[in-house]
Amino acid sequence: MKALVLERVGELNLRDIDLPAELGPDDVRIRLHTVGVCGSDVHYYTHGRIGDFIVNEPMVLGHEAAGTVIETGANVTNLKAGDRVCMEPGIPDPRSRASRLGIYNVDPAVTFWATPPVHGILTPETIHPASFTYKMPDNVSFAEGAMVEPFAVGMQAAARARITPGDTAVVTGCGTIGIMVALAALAGGCSRVLISDLSDAKLKLAETYAGITGINLRETDIVSAVEGATDGWGADIVFECSGAAAAIRDIFKVVRPGGTVVLVGLPPEPVAVDIAAACSRECRIETVFRYANVFDRALALIAAGKVDLTPLVSDTYRFEDSIAAFERAAEGRAEDVKLQIVLDEEAG
Repeated sequence: MKALVLERVGELNLRDIDLPAELGPDDVRIRLHTVGVCGSDVHYYTHGRIGDFIVNEPMVLGHEAAGTVIETGANVTNLKAGDRVCMEPGIPDPRSRASRLGIYNVDPAVTFWATPPVHGILTPETIHPASFTYKMPDNVSFAEGAMVEPFAVGMQAAARARITPGDTAVVTGCGTIGIMVALAALAGGCSRVLISDLSDAKLKLAETYAGITGINLRETDIVSAVEGATDGWGADIVFECSGAAAAIRDIFKVVRPGGTVVLVGLPPEPVAVDIAAACSRECRIETVFRYANVFDRALALIAAGKVDLTPLVSDTYRFEDSIAAFERAAEGRAEDVKLQIVLDEEAG
């Protein structure tokens, strides 16, 4: 089956590769329609590793996806051929202690698309457990369905924050995940979100959403901006989504006493953290790794019209132009938020 294969750092090929084809009794076979280009995919392409996950052999990329069911296993009753679906890409061991505790996202045995050595789904068809495959309502497009996965990260962050209605939140980093977190925070009850970045283009896009105010770090520092917006009190919740050492350095100067810091971004290298500043505010620190038990809720918010993710799609590429899509993503253009690849143009 033809797929977009990461051969090694910096080398992609669109070629045939042997992938699992046997449909289990609890699985569905899906014809892929739209796949998003994620920052982790790009990082594997440019660096060959993320932490302990290292690309040691050719790997198919892609894990943000939507498509159409074309075949179901013998035990599947909740889905049928023709259903439009999006898929949660992590498959845990249901017998593991983490799964029994409801935190299957940190199950050491989880297999996650496009995470070495597991292949991703930038290929015309895939097989996936029905229990991690979600039927999309008719008003949810394939493009939106392929963004449920990154929006689920935002949902996980909002859930970990334990938002109180009316909270003021700060998001550091106005990339895809940063904007997703901001939207999830608003949907979860925050009255306003201040979001910071160096990219004026991304900040202007974020500000098209009601309730989001941008902080351009080229023009003002985040500490004074938040102090001005909160009468010197600080933000109730700070979501760190950039993974940048400078943002993490100042994070405890931005949160209010007794507030909450949620760490979402993954720094490429260890960074210094001001523990004394955290302790003096007695703030609560939460961490996020992917998501658990929120994928269906993320889809429900999109379907209900509470969250509109379509403005975040910067451009769309055909499957045969997948390499060009990744080359553009690796450029890190200031105006780009989400690039997507369409594999099944006939499905509309």
